[in-house]
Amino acid sequence: MYKILTTVLSLFTLTVSAQQFSGTVHDKEKKPVQDAMIYNQRTGAHTHSNEMGSFRLKDAQTGDSLKVSRIAYKTQIIVLQAANPEITLEPSELQLHEVAIATSLRHLNIISDIDLKTNPVKSSQELLRTVPGLFIGQHAGGGKAEQIFLRGFDIDHGTDINISVDGMPVNMVSHAHGQGYADLHFLIPETVENIDFDKGPYHADKGNLATAGYVAFKTKERLENSSITLEAGKFDTYRTMGMFSLLNNSKQSAYIAADYQMTDGYFVSPQHFNRLNLMGKYTAYMDNNDKLSMSISHFDSKWDASGQIPQRAIDAGIITRFGAIDNTEGGNTSRTNMNLQYIKHVDENTYVKNTAYFSQYDFELYSNFTFYLEDAVNGDQIRQKENRNLFGFESELNKTLYAGKQAIQLKAAAGMRNDDVNNIELSHTANRKITLEQLKLGDINETNLYAYVSADYKLGKWLINPAVRVDHFKFDYVDKLSTVYGTQAQSKSIVSPKLNFLYNPSNKIQYFLKLGRGFHSNDTRVIVSQSGHSTLPAAHGADLGMIWKPISRLVVNTALWYLHLQQEFVYVGDAGIVEPSGKTSRQGIDVGARYQLGKWIFINGDFTYTHGRATEAPKNENRIPLAPVVTATGGISLHHPSGIHAGVNTRYLGNRPANEDNSIVAKGYCVTDANVSYQYKQFTIGVITENVFNTAWNETQFATESRLKNEVTPVQEIHFTPGTPFNIRGRLTVRF
Repeated sequence: MYKILTTVLSLFTLTVSAQQFSGTVHDKEKKPVQDAMIYNQRTGAHTHSNEMGSFRLKDAQTGDSLKVSRIAYKTQIIVLQAANPEITLEPSELQLHEVAIATSLRHLNIISDIDLKTNPVKSSQELLRTVPGLFIGQHAGGGKAEQIFLRGFDIDHGTDINISVDGMPVNMVSHAHGQGYADLHFLIPETVENIDFDKGPYHADKGNLATAGYVAFKTKERLENSSITLEAGKFDTYRTMGMFSLLNNSKQSAYIAADYQMTDGYFVSPQHFNRLNLMGKYTAYMDNNDKLSMSISHFDSKWDASGQIPQRAIDAGIITRFGAIDNTEGGNTSRTNMNLQYIKHVDENTYVKNTAYFSQYDFELYSNFTFYLEDAVNGDQIRQKENRNLFGFESELNKTLYAGKQAIQLKAAAGMRNDDVNNIELSHTANRKITLEQLKLGDINETNLYAYVSADYKLGKWLINPAVRVDHFKFDYVDKLSTVYGTQAQSKSIVSPKLNFLYNPSNKIQYFLKLGRGFHSNDTRVIVSQSGHSTLPAAHGADLGMIWKPISRLVVNTALWYLHLQQEFVYVGDAGIVEPSGKTSRQGIDVGARYQLGKWIFINGDFTYTHGRATEAPKNENRIPLAPVVTATGGISLHHPSGIHAGVNTRYLGNRPANEDNSIVAKGYCVTDANVSYQYKQFTIGVITENVFNTAWNETQFATESRLKNEVTPVQEIHFTPGTPFNIRGRLTVRF
């Protein structure tokens, strides 16, 4: 693989400048520090360290003063003496006046870095909320993947957002419940080191499903100490979590983590929810700057659920807001992951990053969306089930080249992903015990081969990033309910070009224009039944905006954006089909700010507005159901040297159409959470509260046609899952 990519790169004829200094940035434990800003105070030139901690700085000379900074590290001023300086950064409390805006296509990571330091996540659900403007909703007892909303999309459970952990995909394509199903519950939040995200289809290394955006989580390579955490709260909620450092030196590190949670929830029918998470990770740092990282994780979850309920049942006094029409919903799921990453350092300008992964996944979900609409005697409960083996690999060549004095960061990669899904099922059931009818049953084999090339060309204060990605898909399906055996097959390819411009007149402001084409794939079962029609609909996007530090302790980000999709799909869960809904266009504005008040107080806020329409529908029927129009979040956190930490966070989701003609409206909500903790030596005690004002709010909502047991005719109206009422739990952490 490396020889092939090197041959491609040899087509470029470039001259290396003699006025280049290279070096490395690492922490006190010799771990590479990525995205550190290296600023030459004499020339104003700046660069940042790569994944290996390496950097190259043009027009530098002996005696220059370099300012080296990174969020949560002490800023250092060093005088350049050696040709290849090794710079060691020490950790420190976050100070926004030390934060510099680097010239990088992943420029929004400055936001997630600040938020992780000022508002640490406390649950796997909160991990996705770290993306500004991203909202989630749970509507099946806590064990099902959350419904996701971003940039005017009801993404369902992952149709238009690409999610990964350490390079391993989270999304499940052609899933029993929905295309792109992304269950992130296997990730223990305390193991997350940083979050890389962007909105829109602008990154060549993000392929299928990366239309509204992507989120890439990176787990820690080492622990500073071992710890045990205990939590207990309302609704018989308990959690115990342990993280144990096994190795921690300059050559290697290893740790294990375990997390167990259980709760009955706030519904009339107890959820009996329980989830076990296990994880182990080993990293070796080699003398030649190579790095090997291996991890294995397992998660298992079981739950009962009350499902979404119709408003009319509450109005009639049949049930309360926390009651159920069918309380036998729920399910179980598990996932075991093995992940290997090896970074091969070829020379000071070249390294190859290799990733290989394997997941074994089981899923079984019982739902009842329509109650007695189809079966007036037994009800409409369905079972969705599958067993899946997922494996893949990617090899990415990273090379720094120079055209005169101008640096070019070149990436070229190739990879493969295969989903082997056995006995993917949709059945009509009763009481989670009786199978009344198998509606769909089959085997899926879906393969994605891909390659991409991306170049970061630095021209003065400009960064120009042209890129192209090529994907090829092979879809196979065997229908086990058919009387005749046969493999139905389709294949399709798509080319996705990108072009991004970033302009940094100083390390206090950056302007950007991002242009790109992305795509999402359709479900294999639908593709083969429609003979490949609408297999890989494209998305075309553009972002224009800036990141700015108008004053030393304030970071502002804003963007005007547009996104056009050739085709969208609506998953009909009770029928096991995906319905095309035509072309759509969305445009909007994102605004965010991060401000430090004094030394210990941090304030954050984000606002989004989206105008989205189905472009082929009549004007009075062109709304996009459940698409957010206005969202806002804000918070304030305190981090005092005495050990007191506190935070208050509010999120607002405005009213939005629940159907195409806006005759049914999904009501908005505003919910406030708060937490406080005190750290004394190795002990931390805290209190976490949700919905502190006990607001009655609907977490998820759908315009659904259903029929209750004694109703003669069906009714279409809002069906919803109520959000948590006031909730409180205590936490104790001991470090050793």
